[in-house]
Amino acid sequence: MARPRCSNAVFASFNVLTLLLGAAVLAWGIYAGAPHRGGGATDCQRFLRTPALVLGAAVMVVSMAGIAGACCRASLLLWLYLFLAALLILATLCFAVFALVVTNAGAGQAGRFKEYRLGDYSSWLRRRVEDDRTWGRIRSCLAEAGVCRSLQSNRTFNEFVNGNLSPVQSGCCKPPTECNFAYLNETYWMKPSGPSNSSNPDCDAWSNDQSELCYACQSCKAGVLGNLKNSWKKIAIINAAFIALLIVVYSLGCCVLRNNRRHKYALVGK
Repeated sequence: MARPRCSNAVFASFNVLTLLLGAAVLAWGIYAGAPHRGGGATDCQRFLRTPALVLGAAVMVVSMAGIAGACCRASLLLWLYLFLAALLILATLCFAVFALVVTNAGAGQAGRFKEYRLGDYSSWLRRRVEDDRTWGRIRSCLAEAGVCRSLQSNRTFNEFVNGNLSPVQSGCCKPPTECNFAYLNETYWMKPSGPSNSSNPDCDAWSNDQSELCYACQSCKAGVLGNLKNSWKKIAIINAAFIALLIVVYSLGCCVLRNNRRHKYALVGK
């Protein structure tokens, strides 16, 4: 009988950890949407709140089903746990494949700066950032994060060119190179006095207003997608580890369910 108790204990321990993780995510989601520090939640926090609430609640529900099933030897709860865990594994795999497909296209154009074009990315991603409501939220997040404000260090133009700009900084914090604007500092550029030879609409969209800059530019939207693609490389590693963990816990759940059956049959035999 020691072996079943050990398997149940290990399985329950894994689920306690995921329960605490889910509770932390859920608490962050509640905190992000609540008024605090004398003001309401920012647009960026509200944008992230719903996914955090859904993910945190789902992880907690599944974990509690696993803990109850292991500790109380409730086979029905374990079957429910295994069903939900299988759905989660399938959903995670589908997400991994989908994200790989939609972020596969797109790369920066070489030049004085590495610049990004919206047309280089998948149509699904383009539709997301071209939606006014979605872009309004993303733009609010960019302004809140101060991605352009962090560039302001009064460097020379050569130092700025040789700086390592992120895709978002390249697309949102400066005008495109083809606009031929004169450099004043990192976020201040002077438009040519004569008519522009460029047909790029971003040249007209640029503003030295520090709350505007190139946030309305197509290059900014492309820069956001460029950052997304770079982030996916890191997320893919985390996602693979998460899938592996889910498979391990799922296997433990199957073992616990089998142990419960053996325990039930042993009691009946007595």
